[in-house]
Amino acid sequence: MTRDAQSASSAKAEPDAHTGLPSVGQHDLPGFIARITARERRAVSQAVTELERLSPSAPALLQALQPHLGHALVAGFTGPPGAGKSTLVNAVIRELRAAGKTVAVIAVDPSSPISGGAILGDRIRMTAALDDDGVFVRSLASRGYLGGLSPAAVRIIDAFDAAGFDLILLETVGTGQNEIDVAEVADVRIVISAPGLGDDIQAMKSGLLEIADILVVNKGDRPGAEQTMQQLAGALSIRATISDKIPLLKTTATSGEGVAKLLAEIDTVGDRVRASGAEARRRRRARYLIARAAADLVAARIRRGEGSRLDDLSDRVLAGTLTPDAAAAALLKD
Repeated sequence: MTRDAQSASSAKAEPDAHTGLPSVGQHDLPGFIARITARERRAVSQAVTELERLSPSAPALLQALQPHLGHALVAGFTGPPGAGKSTLVNAVIRELRAAGKTVAVIAVDPSSPISGGAILGDRIRMTAALDDDGVFVRSLASRGYLGGLSPAAVRIIDAFDAAGFDLILLETVGTGQNEIDVAEVADVRIVISAPGLGDDIQAMKSGLLEIADILVVNKGDRPGAEQTMQQLAGALSIRATISDKIPLLKTTATSGEGVAKLLAEIDTVGDRVRASGAEARRRRRARYLIARAAADLVAARIRRGEGSRLDDLSDRVLAGTLTPDAAAAALLKD
């Protein structure tokens, strides 16, 4: 077990049967919150684990964290596979730590189709986080969510926010243009590409490009980097849904080139976001959680079959007398 997966021992708390972690009871909750806000590593780790698996203690923990939230800025890193997101996040960590800032990272890895767990490849690549108490990295499984995130990531943001980290970095799975949940969760959205990705650039134009606050061409030392910059600049010039110019940067994460400029742009966008107020940012994340919960409930209802009612609706769709949209609306009304 790594130190990020350990928890503080408590004489009053019984170990949880699934994780071995002491459950967070009401009697010791104030002290536990004090340890989180003091950024005690084991307390933060336990809180993250409780919130990730949505334990019985999680609702009370989330409620107790509320007075300590609203300070964190969340920067989301997304983009096609192969763009070097983890390497770039690692370089950003190094730059932040050199400036004396603390940073927490939520890295969402693809889920195993067998166990549902994460491969944790992102944590392996983030060498800047090793043996540094100013950095906290947690890898999560995507749990099959196609938007690149899972609701657990939003709950964990609250733990890191209460712990007072200067910046929270959120790295999504990297599944392509459908990976847009980060738009609802992150305060600053960084979309990363790289030379040689071919059709993925085209996909970005119709998907991820629409949510970007900052565009980055990583692996800028490779052939084709300038061409990729030109392609994205051309895509930006015809983007009708945005009036402000989106920064387009080139980085080489392995050498750190361009990373300082990226952080400067994150600060600039972050200042604008902060001006909207913490409540608006947190409300947007709450809406995301509600939408996800509603979608899960609908999916669960459909998987259960709902007996003859669902069969009747399915038959009407097959017969062409009812559209799938109307059938879904009828199912939700029941």
